[in-house]
Amino acid sequence: MSQFEVVRDPLWNNIRLEPEALAIIDTPAFQRLRYVRQLGHAFLVYPGATHTRFEHALGAYHLACRVTKDLEVQLAALLHDIGHYPFSHALEEAGLPPHESLAARHLRSGVLATTLERLGVSAERLLELIQGRSSSPLAGLVSGSIDVDKLDYLSRDATMCGVPYGVIDVDRLLTSLIVSAEGLALHAKGLAALESLLFAKYQMYRNVYWHHAVRSATAMFKRLVRRSIAARQMTPDDVAVATDDGLSHELLQQHDQAGLARALRERRLAKRALDIPATELPAETFDWPSRDPDLLERVEERLARELGLGPDQLFLDFPSKPDMFDVSLPGLGSLGLPRVAAELHRSAQRLRVFLLEPAEIPARPIIELVTLPREEVAARLAGHRALISAAARGSAAS
Repeated sequence: MSQFEVVRDPLWNNIRLEPEALAIIDTPAFQRLRYVRQLGHAFLVYPGATHTRFEHALGAYHLACRVTKDLEVQLAALLHDIGHYPFSHALEEAGLPPHESLAARHLRSGVLATTLERLGVSAERLLELIQGRSSSPLAGLVSGSIDVDKLDYLSRDATMCGVPYGVIDVDRLLTSLIVSAEGLALHAKGLAALESLLFAKYQMYRNVYWHHAVRSATAMFKRLVRRSIAARQMTPDDVAVATDDGLSHELLQQHDQAGLARALRERRLAKRALDIPATELPAETFDWPSRDPDLLERVEERLARELGLGPDQLFLDFPSKPDMFDVSLPGLGSLGLPRVAAELHRSAQRLRVFLLEPAEIPARPIIELVTLPREEVAARLAGHRALISAAARGSAAS
């Protein structure tokens, strides 16, 4: 009889861990996840949001085990966040490589790699599943429209934040999954549950992930880490294997000229000077503020200078993640869900400017910036053309 353990979980009650999972969990790389919070700075808004990547990984493994006996898929679900940075996805927004690519260093070397080899599990096939490159018909369980990652984190985040927005009919979704020639598919009986997933994600982005205070803290943290890396006080490799508290302590010990590390520690966040729903913006906007952190920082520095502010006192935030409502499953194309997904994304987005010092921000030039393609914005900066005209500044101050 195999030796297994059962752990208590606030979301799924009992999670059974088989010997292979236990061997992986006992490695230093996996134990690090106990000290990496799932939601980054969200605990500054929702005090209960201190849950970690560790219990989320156990939950994803639990759901994978409910659907399939395929060991590789189960272990890929367990390890899908093994390369994750501290503080959620902030550092990927700051320009560091995606956390999926960092999984390779753990699976190919060290104690975890040795453990996988002893278990007879292919690290390369696990990486393919984690990075969305696998041809397995079950690959969608690890990286797909209805993967176990989403089913766990939406439910867990809502529970731990104490909000009623992440309600998903997980049982219905899991029992409605079918394996087709095209990969993972959903039986028609699960469509209502799929809709619950979409709207739960929409509500969580609006009320938790993209909450204005969470985004303010995230913007400050991104600037702080980018400054530290640029000053060679730490390297991306150092950051990648850090924990939340370890990285926070390291940043506090450095020469924090702008005081951002201390401000985050004491929850003195930049305040909203501008907050516009994307539904009130022109139909065509560009995603360079979320895709090009170098350009974004240059724009922020120029805007701050034109407004008479310091270089680390203004933060422009326009998060964009159009694939977050992706529902590309076989047989769903005629249901109109892609159109609904696009509308949900736009409704969740907000254009914001955060300031650490009071100033009047004219809305029109900021709106104009996000309606310009990246190349045009870069050209304005290179040509030393003002981003905010004197007339606009005067109008905002009056």
